[in-house]
Amino acid sequence: MAEKPHLNVVFVGHVDHGKSTTVGRLLYDTGHVPENVMRKLKEEADKGGKATWEFAFVMDRLKEERERGLTIDIAHHEFKTNKHYITVIDAPGHKDFVKNMITGASQADAAVLMVSGKEGPQAQTKEHITLVKTAGINQLAVCVNKMDEINYDEKRFNEVKADLEKDLKMMGFDLTKIAFIPTSGYKGDNICKKSENMAWYKGPTLLDAIDNFEPPNTDTLAALPLRLPIQDSYSISGIGLVPVGRVETGVLKVNSKVSFMPSNVGGEVKSIEMHHQQLQEARPGDNVGFNVRGVGKGDIRRGDVAGPADNPPTVVESFTAQLVVLNHPTVIAVGYAPVFHMHTSQVACRITKLLKKLDPKSGQVAAENPDFIKTGDAAIVELTPNQPMCAEKYKDIPPLGRFSMRDMGMTVGVGMIIDLKEKVM
Repeated sequence: MAEKPHLNVVFVGHVDHGKSTTVGRLLYDTGHVPENVMRKLKEEADKGGKATWEFAFVMDRLKEERERGLTIDIAHHEFKTNKHYITVIDAPGHKDFVKNMITGASQADAAVLMVSGKEGPQAQTKEHITLVKTAGINQLAVCVNKMDEINYDEKRFNEVKADLEKDLKMMGFDLTKIAFIPTSGYKGDNICKKSENMAWYKGPTLLDAIDNFEPPNTDTLAALPLRLPIQDSYSISGIGLVPVGRVETGVLKVNSKVSFMPSNVGGEVKSIEMHHQQLQEARPGDNVGFNVRGVGKGDIRRGDVAGPADNPPTVVESFTAQLVVLNHPTVIAVGYAPVFHMHTSQVACRITKLLKKLDPKSGQVAAENPDFIKTGDAAIVELTPNQPMCAEKYKDIPPLGRFSMRDMGMTVGVGMIIDLKEKVM
């Protein structure tokens, strides 16, 4: 496969802050979008009354997205930098599409947060910072974008940066490791080459910042049992069923026997493909499609997890989690059942016991068996999923032990699984 280390980078940020345009510009400036294609997209954008949208069109392939001017699903694109082989994941910013954004973040090793220099951080910006952190992403670059619309003003850049630093610090990001880059995705300032319009800025370009991300240490993850959450599956004539997803842990090999849980079906891996190339094996971080003999259409669905037939993914009867309530208008008590987003699954889970309330700063127990918890509280709770779902203890298989809780169109909390009771299948 690629001789360079593989890195998945997700672009997140508030709707209309320039994610798709910046990604399109990045691909164009690195020579990954041919001149004639770009010209066609520009004509299409102008004709559709969407002047300046041509770079966004590179990523927003779906016709509906072009007409509405929104990124709905997750688009993948690959390109090579000096050091890495990069898969870019462009995730939706619009709040209705946040579940796709969560899926995007759960597949990434690093993130680029886009914030308009004109508007500054918005509600969605804060939510995306939280989701990126919950997804276990610690590597982040921030683009203060649309600098061309504010005359490349250094003072405004510093104001937006100071605002963002507060939010990032609160979520536990190490600010010394984050590049804050003043950019214009549309004009190409500080995307791949230094901007002549901002001589005051001495830091890296976006391309440099992406090159400075560390690829994941796949050896530690590869040593764990195979866990591959399914994002989707396609029926392809002449081939059969092709599940698609990202290897989180372990190694997927051709001719190996796999089980899909909680659907409880299995078969033999006939072929593995990534970016139209056949692989003999796929390692953690690889987004792959693979064909399985013995599994038919309708047998598996998004949210299933593939694992070795002799060590299948764990289906949980109930689990104990440590969680933080980020944003809830009232109080949370036993019986509350928000939707849990865990790897690619979305399942409502009911709180059956509030075991402990914790002091969020020290982690010490502040109260045993509290009656309720509220925004800002950390707690240990017991939960029961409303339908079968795969999960693992965070300490054993981290990617399958993290979750975010959503209700009322927002992320109400985040957490990790500390213990679980296995469901006998």
